[in-house]
Amino acid sequence: MQSYGMRWVSMDNLAEANMALKEIGADPAGIAHMAGKGLGRGIKLEQVPLRVAHILKQEMLSLGGDAAVHRNVIVNQIETTDIMLLGTVRQLERLSTKVLAQPFGLKQIGHDLRNLLVNLEPPKPRILDCRGKKLRLGERTLIMGILNVTPDSFSDGGRYNNLEDAIAQAEQMAAEGADILDIGAESTRPGHLEVSEDEEWKRLEPILKVLAERVDLPLSIDTYKAKVAAKALEAGVHIINDIWGLQKDPEMARVVGDYRAPVIIMHNQAGTTYHHLMGDILTFLKRSIGLAEACGLTGDQIILDPGIGFGKTLEQNLEVMSRLAEFKTLGHPVLLGTSRKSMIGKTLDLAVDERLEGTLATSILGVAAGVDIVRVHDVQENRRAVEMADAIVRGQRGVNYVGA
Repeated sequence: MQSYGMRWVSMDNLAEANMALKEIGADPAGIAHMAGKGLGRGIKLEQVPLRVAHILKQEMLSLGGDAAVHRNVIVNQIETTDIMLLGTVRQLERLSTKVLAQPFGLKQIGHDLRNLLVNLEPPKPRILDCRGKKLRLGERTLIMGILNVTPDSFSDGGRYNNLEDAIAQAEQMAAEGADILDIGAESTRPGHLEVSEDEEWKRLEPILKVLAERVDLPLSIDTYKAKVAAKALEAGVHIINDIWGLQKDPEMARVVGDYRAPVIIMHNQAGTTYHHLMGDILTFLKRSIGLAEACGLTGDQIILDPGIGFGKTLEQNLEVMSRLAEFKTLGHPVLLGTSRKSMIGKTLDLAVDERLEGTLATSILGVAAGVDIVRVHDVQENRRAVEMADAIVRGQRGVNYVGA
């Protein structure tokens, strides 16, 4: 009996759907109309007023999709509800257009939904200007090498605490293929002791003077202190990496804005209590994005870090790792920093110096989820793993088909 070669075809975005339909030999005009019908999406909205929930439910049903709401919505016994819009990309695009002319805040929902759908598509290659140093985004996953000039870093505390060793390590990471160097002068491990601004700068200043002349890579400084960031930027640093997402030092956003420096904003919090884990993390990052934008930064100048290992239990870290792709909906580059962290140590029951394989696994998962940068201690090993993963993941499915 003829089986007709029935199989499931994996399509994660419009580019892949277009390629799959082109392979069949479909009419180009038909491809434009049909591609979005093959991609299912679940879009969540939180705390939506009841009357808005009713409208969204009816509109999705009219388009052939659906919307999941709290069971008490139908009897009007609650004031707000979370909603899960369930439909194809095509249906959701039509919904975004239909609600633009409706009241009760639906116009904003329409704009937000349209932007979210765009952000779920693979980004185009582009150049990020890091105060004169250029980074190419969207072509491959970039490698950020970690250089700790501290006596108490969780992973390599004291190993590069003198100038000669620090410079040698920076040059080695550059030779191994690092795209960025991230220099930290204060440990941020759990239970770390804060150092003064003067002490942090005392550790940073000598190495920055040498690296600016010896290493031709963008330099990032891992600090949450505005005064340290300002001194580093004045000394020629290209990127600021703030583990508190511009929300600890009220002057930090102004400093990075004044220097037009790209900034990495990480999610962080005291404690591990959440209402909705991913919802709360994204809300924090949206607030940080707003602070950066208010000071003049835009688009790729704002880089997001989910904050693995900060304000999260092991289980919460693993959940965030499994949902990395959701950070793309915010429309900014994503950095993943998991290198040698306790999430790996606790999962595999391994000491800090035995966590390379676990780190490589997380880096590869990051590539699969579409992150733009991985921040690592072991540059050469991660670069090789990421390069292999990029060759698979960043290729478009169906690109090598025999012409229809």
